[in-house]
Amino acid sequence: MPSHYDLESFSTDYFDARDKFLSACSSQPGHLRRFQHSLLAGDNQPLSTEVFWLGEKQVSKVLVIISATHGVEGFCGSAAQINWLRHAPMPTGDTAVLFVHALNPFGFAHLRRVNEDNVDLNRNFIDFSDSPVNLGYRELADVLLPEHWSDANEKSAMQTINDYRKLYGQRKTEEAVSSGQYEYPQGLFYGGATSTWSRQVVETVMREFDLANRQRVAVVDIHSGLGPYGYGEVISDHPPGSKAATLAKRWFGDSVTEPALGTSTSVPKLGLLDYAWHKALGDRGCYITLEFGTYSLDTLFQVLRKENYFWHRDPETRQLSHPIRQQIRDYFYPDKKDWQEMVLFRSEQVLTQALDGLAGND
Repeated sequence: MPSHYDLESFSTDYFDARDKFLSACSSQPGHLRRFQHSLLAGDNQPLSTEVFWLGEKQVSKVLVIISATHGVEGFCGSAAQINWLRHAPMPTGDTAVLFVHALNPFGFAHLRRVNEDNVDLNRNFIDFSDSPVNLGYRELADVLLPEHWSDANEKSAMQTINDYRKLYGQRKTEEAVSSGQYEYPQGLFYGGATSTWSRQVVETVMREFDLANRQRVAVVDIHSGLGPYGYGEVISDHPPGSKAATLAKRWFGDSVTEPALGTSTSVPKLGLLDYAWHKALGDRGCYITLEFGTYSLDTLFQVLRKENYFWHRDPETRQLSHPIRQQIRDYFYPDKKDWQEMVLFRSEQVLTQALDGLAGND
């Protein structure tokens, strides 16, 4: 396993992260697959998701490590992948590791959680013939994305949200705002109206690497922005009491939390990427989110509301040099040594647990 924590695994931006990831892959005898995005970024540079298979092809057990499902959150996930590739030994026996780097390259490159269509990829995995309705979000939609941004409007918006919280409680307020909505394309946590490019990448990866037919699969999807500063929470959205939920607890220990039981910093959500893997794997594996905390939940909602408003209302704020872009980067990626060390330590711990679990006889 990685013998130390290489802080040089962290990157300055999406393109730096991709270069470091590709460099780390080049020193390993694996198979690289690139998914080219149709859009460009920066100085007309291409965007892409890289998928790297490390290990023998005909194995029965696979560890899948995903970064940047929520674009700007990719700094920590990418670093964990790069650090692992640089310092972990080649997988042995009947196990391979599959890296999915920058699943949402547009969001990573533009310092947004969402994709090019304002879609939150982690709300996009639903049946669009029967999109769910979030009545709570509908009630708060006008203050979550106001017509005009001003100090007075912001004060009024916070009062409205606080009134909603007093009426329904903190948990229901979080669910209303963040569990996912499918009515407001410019709003927060929008799940989309159709399958995204990134969703299609996931489905292609599952198919091309025959993951649904492997004996055992562990998926670790790395995120940031929710929970105590620097702590990596292992979140299981499997149905409580299911074989997969039991497996997650067996492999990752008593620190596993479950939103459906109210034990997690996360509330239950709609259209998660998790659900696609749940369907594909059944009881033959488990999917966990490794969520690294940064700052407070109130700050998260404030940062996201402001960033989302100005992205849609003022194109100049889309420039990476704009202070709003820096604010969202700083929230999801505290570029500080202590936070970076905690990310690499906990990532190594959780990925080691996953490999040990796969190696067992469960």
